Amino acid sequence: MTFDYDLFVIGGGSGGVRAARVAAQGGARVALAEEDRYGGTCVQRGCVPKKLMVFASEYPGHMEDAQAYGWTVHAGGFDWPTFRGKLHAELDRLEGVYRNILGNAGVQTYDARATVADAHTVALSTGEHFTAKHILVATGGWPVKPDLPGAEEALTSNEIFHLEDLPRSILIIGGGYIASEFACILNGLGVQVTQYYRGAQILRGFDEEARGLIADEMMRNGVDLHLGCNIVEMEKRDGGFRVKATNGDERMFDQVMFATGRSPNTAGLGLEEAGVELGRNGEIVVDDYSQTSVPSIYAIGDVTDRVNLTPVAIREGMAFVDTVFNGNPTPVDHALIPTAIFTQPEFGTIGLSEEEARDQEPVDIYATSFKPMQQSFAGRADRVLMKLIVSKETRKVLGCHIVAPGAGEMIQLAGIAVKMGATKEDFDRTVAVHPTMSEELVTMREPVRSA
Repeated sequence: MTFDYDLFVIGGGSGGVRAARVAAQGGARVALAEEDRYGGTCVQRGCVPKKLMVFASEYPGHMEDAQAYGWTVHAGGFDWPTFRGKLHAELDRLEGVYRNILGNAGVQTYDARATVADAHTVALSTGEHFTAKHILVATGGWPVKPDLPGAEEALTSNEIFHLEDLPRSILIIGGGYIASEFACILNGLGVQVTQYYRGAQILRGFDEEARGLIADEMMRNGVDLHLGCNIVEMEKRDGGFRVKATNGDERMFDQVMFATGRSPNTAGLGLEEAGVELGRNGEIVVDDYSQTSVPSIYAIGDVTDRVNLTPVAIREGMAFVDTVFNGNPTPVDHALIPTAIFTQPEFGTIGLSEEEARDQEPVDIYATSFKPMQQSFAGRADRVLMKLIVSKETRKVLGCHIVAPGAGEMIQLAGIAVKMGATKEDFDRTVAVHPTMSEELVTMREPVRSA
């Protein structure tokens, strides 16, 4: 059978663009369709604009520290319109980069919504139809709101970057990394932030000691965090939102933001009609090689709801190309993925939490919490945490958890050692870099507890 393309990619995010580019560079005839902006969630609605907002939100603390170190600082208030203009210009630039990457690789792009018509056919919203030997779905995820009257008026992480003005007050509902990151960001930008989370502690699933410290530091820095609390009802009124909570509080907020989860973006794509199996939450079910129940259709990234991180989607895209076009079947490696959460303080983590590890095998816990030199000298009460989870039997480091400024940078490097299977004694043999916070990772000699 003759096809229009060897590969048709649906979705112009990081994973889809990488797969399309690499396949095209290898000689495949490739097309890609994107109905929104190129770059996907990460570039347009996620990690890139969020990290720029993190940088902006940290300057008040930097200026306070500068004064403590003897600098005379003259600073006015934060100018959101100026920052927002530069932010959007940067996102426009990055979208152009993504378009150029595809064009230079010879990928044919379509600015249209694409759906799956059958195992080898893609239909575009323009009315065009194209056949492809392989179809790759990389449509990502989308924030969800609860079925609650008034919720349709609230913000999600999609809209937060497009506000005309910063609110004076905001209620953020949720306790995951998106909710907690934006609570810290907006707090740093001068917004009065209240956060409701129905669970016992934020950042569920991560190391309990680490997330406890992060919650304490967030509250000390001004975030009004309420645990075991959820929203009961909300009503849009002139001047804001009236919100009633399960703890009995009834308050007004200028804005409300839901960060209560994301769902795979599969609705209306024609997948089930084409025979593609979907999971309970709408995710595309795939095997270790990202192949769906229809052999010619593959899926990568958040739409599969495996590990929802941009670098993982990119790795899945590369593995897909190796498997399908390079004759090298490559399963996706989802083990020991380092990640960072850009709360304030930052959290870098890889491997097992203490709780997960002790359920698996006997472990030794090496941990230290202290005031870092730079902030301590400035008179701040900030605390950091360095923590290693070590197998008693093999002495391998099963988990590394860092709560500190720059934790994301640190965990990228520590993650190499953990991925390689380093033991605690390998860490011990490494000479400390002094004076640094991270030297504590190689100077902890005695476990603080065993489990």
